[in-house]
Amino acid sequence: MVRPKVIFVSGGVISGIGKGVATSSIALILKSRGFTVTTIKADPYLNIDAGTLNPIEHGEVFVLDDGMECDQDLGNYERYLNQNLNSTNYMTTGQIFKSIIDKERALGFQGKTVEFFQDPPREIIDRIYNCAKINKAEIIVFEVGGTVGEYQNLLYLEANRLLKIKLPNDIIHIHLTYLPIPLSLGEMKSKPAQMSIQQLASSGIDADFILARSSVAVDEKRKEKIAIACGLANEDIISAPDVESIYQVPLNFENQNLSNKISQKLSIKPKKSNLAEWKVMVNRTLTARKTVKIAMVGKYFSTGDFTLSDAYLSVIEALRHAAACHDIKPKLKWIDSAEIEKNGVQILKGFDGIVVPGGYGTRAVQGIVEAIKFARLNKVPYFGLCYGMQQAAVEFARNVLDFDDADTTEINAKTKHPVIDVMLDQKESLKYHKLGATQRLGAWEFKAKAATLFARSYGSLTGSERHRHRFEFNNKYKKVFEDKGMIIAATTKDGTLVEALELTDHPFFIGVQFHPELKSRFLHPHPLYMAFISAVKDYRYI
Repeated sequence: MVRPKVIFVSGGVISGIGKGVATSSIALILKSRGFTVTTIKADPYLNIDAGTLNPIEHGEVFVLDDGMECDQDLGNYERYLNQNLNSTNYMTTGQIFKSIIDKERALGFQGKTVEFFQDPPREIIDRIYNCAKINKAEIIVFEVGGTVGEYQNLLYLEANRLLKIKLPNDIIHIHLTYLPIPLSLGEMKSKPAQMSIQQLASSGIDADFILARSSVAVDEKRKEKIAIACGLANEDIISAPDVESIYQVPLNFENQNLSNKISQKLSIKPKKSNLAEWKVMVNRTLTARKTVKIAMVGKYFSTGDFTLSDAYLSVIEALRHAAACHDIKPKLKWIDSAEIEKNGVQILKGFDGIVVPGGYGTRAVQGIVEAIKFARLNKVPYFGLCYGMQQAAVEFARNVLDFDDADTTEINAKTKHPVIDVMLDQKESLKYHKLGATQRLGAWEFKAKAATLFARSYGSLTGSERHRHRFEFNNKYKKVFEDKGMIIAATTKDGTLVEALELTDHPFFIGVQFHPELKSRFLHPHPLYMAFISAVKDYRYI
């Protein structure tokens, strides 16, 4: 295999300026030029994975086919590249240190001293090339988590520096920085960007390209200032203004000839760019005139005085993918289920669809149950995802089957009707607090019941979906549910676990135990989201 090229991507000034989208976009435009591309996200925290992180603090936990619980940027990578990633595409400082310590305990260093600032970068480099090998990639785009100037990501920057010394023609660095426009001044300021470039240089790394983020396009005067600060040509300063849709970002980069410029610096020859299908979808996203209102009822929206929609990023993007294909624009409203408990379900009136995404725990669960009841009784299209399916089962058991105390044992361990119960192989993990990476994770095959809306949506009776949960539908209640109109629309391939529930007398009422949004792509929306948006559109306009 030819040695792969590596593109490091860092961010400066502040976090949250779109480093993951920039990395995804760079990977996409290079893939569109005929290269085999993959991506890596390096998170500088000591957690082994993202599975135990609070979504309010960290955002969504994305799950790969192989069960790796990772940062939400992996979702962006998959959505842009339209390809499945694996555990080699994700690393944390915790993984790096654990690997080194495990090796040391097994005398893998043969008695040599394990050095803090030497051995971790070597481990990082080994993982980069292993990822390239596993994914058969010619180019790796490596996103360094955090912001330059922080102590915790220095090991990744050191790996970058060492590789650049050893393989100067194979390694480049792209730095995403921010140019604010203070309201009190009304002028774009380049000094913070210059300072972040200097901080990067203090780590021994000179950027090859600067992505200049701001609310508007960066003008030539600021480009010149930035270019002087880092010793680059003006044309290597790429303007990255705010856009209406994140899927415009690759097109903006290509309008500035970025893939050609990268190819030249890496001494590789690209083919003709092929982004025609991407441009069509972007245009449909931007030109849709009809709108639908969808209520997102969840538990992880509020953080102080702010709303954190990143907790459900993949759900939001999957809705947008499907809506674009239906030539409509979704207007999403985040509704904390605690507000329903406080003010009642009238807050849901006027919506064309209701989604209850994943979640855990007891907080504000009654508000979710009331939202589901509202959707069922008023024939509002309803889509329940994981926790949303489980609570749909609870609501049905209580209000249709008259099992007043029906519940999930996650909420009420003493319920007489545990319609949702912990998986048997999970009980020991819970008992001994073995909570990291012990849920049902990753891709599982399903088989669907013929003639269901679920099966018609897929156009198939079989498929594979990604999971992240401990609790399951209790099979003891299958018959009584189906007798009253809530059918088992899909099970695992072996028939042992329920994967989907569906109401027969409703335009769209489906709950799934898995997370279909994790497999939705911009160019290939998920079939269940397509069916849901179709029902929402019909509810609004027919």
